[in-house]
Amino acid sequence: MTLKNIIHWIDIISEWTGHLTAWLILFMVVIIVYQASMVALFSIGSVALQELQWHIFAVVFLVGSAYTLKHDEHVRVDIIYKSHWLTDRQRAWIDLFGGLFFLLPFCVLIIIASWPFVYNAFISAEGSPDPGGLPYRFLLKAAIPLGFLLLMLQGIANSLKNLVYLLEKK
Repeated sequence: MTLKNIIHWIDIISEWTGHLTAWLILFMVVIIVYQASMVALFSIGSVALQELQWHIFAVVFLVGSAYTLKHDEHVRVDIIYKSHWLTDRQRAWIDLFGGLFFLLPFCVLIIIASWPFVYNAFISAEGSPDPGGLPYRFLLKAAIPLGFLLLMLQGIANSLKNLVYLLEKK
């Protein structure tokens, strides 16, 4: 498999997660509107729906990060990066260095550090401490290593894109 094929497949995964995230946002909005309407009209609230909103937001944030990185919409200090005096080649070097020495190690660290957190939640069948809350909290916690795995994959794809660019533009 060539580098361009690897990049292509990772980009497809990130696009898919972006579309999934868009549907989750729509679902979250429907839940919020329903919950707010029930409280405003009938003074009826649901702890489970409230928690579901928070959980969906967390999943959207974690799973959507790879899509955001793919489309270069992540947070970055653009004062230097977007300045007119940096060439595309210099930007590629910055992205390659940042991906390899900052993004990827950070993702690996979070995946390793979060795994026991997820495992313990699964083993103990952790649920919400609130009456009427959601069970199976390990599913939400599993979104942490999943989200960072997806982010790491997109970081690898971006680093490979920059490497290919730098090698082709010698």
